[in-house]
Amino acid sequence: MRHLIIPALIAGTALPLIGAAQPAFAADAADASSASAIDAAVAADLRGTDKARDQYRHPKETLEFFQVKPNMVVAEYAADAGWYSKILAPLTATSGKYVALGVSPSSPSLNEERKAQMNAFPANYPARAAKATGVSADKIHAFVTNAVPAEMQGKVDRVLIFRMLHNLQRSGILGSELDAIHGILAPGGMVGIEQHRAKADAPAAYVDGSKGYLKEADVIAMFEKHGFVLAGKSEINANPKDPANHAQGVWTLPPNYALKDVDKDKYAAIGESDRMTLLFKKK
Repeated sequence: MRHLIIPALIAGTALPLIGAAQPAFAADAADASSASAIDAAVAADLRGTDKARDQYRHPKETLEFFQVKPNMVVAEYAADAGWYSKILAPLTATSGKYVALGVSPSSPSLNEERKAQMNAFPANYPARAAKATGVSADKIHAFVTNAVPAEMQGKVDRVLIFRMLHNLQRSGILGSELDAIHGILAPGGMVGIEQHRAKADAPAAYVDGSKGYLKEADVIAMFEKHGFVLAGKSEINANPKDPANHAQGVWTLPPNYALKDVDKDKYAAIGESDRMTLLFKKK
């Protein structure tokens, strides 16, 4: 089984009133329409060489597991007009809303240069993302987590965080950022996580964020501490070939190859990291 989903916790699965249920074919048609839209976004020509990494990142299956629909308000955390931005912005900008979230510039762990970048993020990001995604800048909404406007609070359906939790952990701001994310989510809104996964018995020094890997149990515990409940987990992005014990961290593997040409064939054969794929629901 590739997915473990806890049905009672998934948004939209509450039992309908007797006589009020939609015909099954209507729900099936909506699901088929969403799947078709995701297929088109993943297959789009603008993704170019990004598609070579689909074999490791499984964007179609991942977004379907996160139950992303084109008509949702979907926020990409730590958006950088990059790999997932090229899928999410075209997917949601027409019938839903694409939101890019930047790290709070008030975080004490950020240096002055990074604070300046984050302060400028809401103004600068839309044009940069428009160039990368082909979506008009006026359809790209960008905020930092400590300055999301009141009208957006409690209105976001999904927040997606791809391979970023380790940076928040090592900066000491994971908890505060999760609190901010909790606030912007709609009732029943969910957070989708893809994160490099350490072995369950990895030493504490290896999972402090500096190596890129975190323990799945630690991630779940942190989210539960900050007002979320685990709604499901998947092995879509698992890679059993990854020993997750590299001295130079996850960046030893492709696409970074931190050791340059040392044992490059060995790391290419492993592929990208072993990753947890988790879905959390706002309590």
